[in-house]
Amino acid sequence: MSCSIRRRIFALAFCGVVAPQFALAQDTQWPTKPIKFIVPYLTGGTTDLVARVTGEYVGRKLGQPVVVENRPGAGGNIGMGVVAKSAPDGYTIGFGAISTNALNPHIYRQMTFDPRKDFTAVSLLGYSTIVLTVAPDRISARNVQEFTAYAKSNPGTTYGTAGAGTSMHLAGAMFSQMTGVDLTHVAYKGSGPAIADMLGGHLLVMFDNLPASLPHIQAGKLRALAVAGKSRSTALPDVPTLAETGLKGYGVDPWFGVFGPAGLDPKVSLRLSQAFSEALADPEVKAKLIKSGFTPEGSTPEALAKLVASEYERLGKVAKAAAMSVE
Repeated sequence: MSCSIRRRIFALAFCGVVAPQFALAQDTQWPTKPIKFIVPYLTGGTTDLVARVTGEYVGRKLGQPVVVENRPGAGGNIGMGVVAKSAPDGYTIGFGAISTNALNPHIYRQMTFDPRKDFTAVSLLGYSTIVLTVAPDRISARNVQEFTAYAKSNPGTTYGTAGAGTSMHLAGAMFSQMTGVDLTHVAYKGSGPAIADMLGGHLLVMFDNLPASLPHIQAGKLRALAVAGKSRSTALPDVPTLAETGLKGYGVDPWFGVFGPAGLDPKVSLRLSQAFSEALADPEVKAKLIKSGFTPEGSTPEALAKLVASEYERLGKVAKAAAMSVE
């Protein structure tokens, strides 16, 4: 055997030993730079709050900052579309929701991603509570029955939400369908602008995620008539669920989770999942989220993927029955 052939064989053997070790070294070094956490909604809402509180903890845990970037529009589709098209290297993750990852594909005519194929599930973040509120100085209704009577005598009563295709839009559509009242949906670009119109007297009714509306409810500027979930909120223990007011079977519990692009390394996904779950279990983080009306709950990547699959099927049927659609 010639000397050059022996050198070539030795080189190949060396690469075969070193390459896996180099790959392993890369895995253990991740992350080596900041992680972008895309929130597909405006600042000041529930998603923004949860992302920033948990992201700060995760950044400390992983040794690299988690930078929240708000990319609102199209019911969350714009921001999650950016996530779907990002490199699956663990440096871009997204704040997905029941709307973006389960409902929107059934009501938007055009989607730039398929939530069943274009994401890697990382971790559930928890559940929010949707609250039905009215402007107390414009509508005298103090409960759901009185509001229903008001709406029936005022066909076309408008209600606002944080956007078309959101879980709040779903809650309003289900309420209209189950009560038989004629309500007109007004989609805002986030909770902030809708709440501003409520406080300014330009909007009388709203279905909103509780964390954004809670301070105004507590200050008496908005009146909470009911919550849309299957159980009462610990932040508003005296406010009944819509099911308790007579809408048997009514229940909308918005969930949120962390997603990466499809093809994300399972080791990176698991490490992110563990970091977020640890953040959600941290007493200080947990207290902040619960105080705002959010119910924190982490999960494994597999559990979140299973939730998305089941919710995609369930909400497809709900959207069809409620005739929900967005141009």
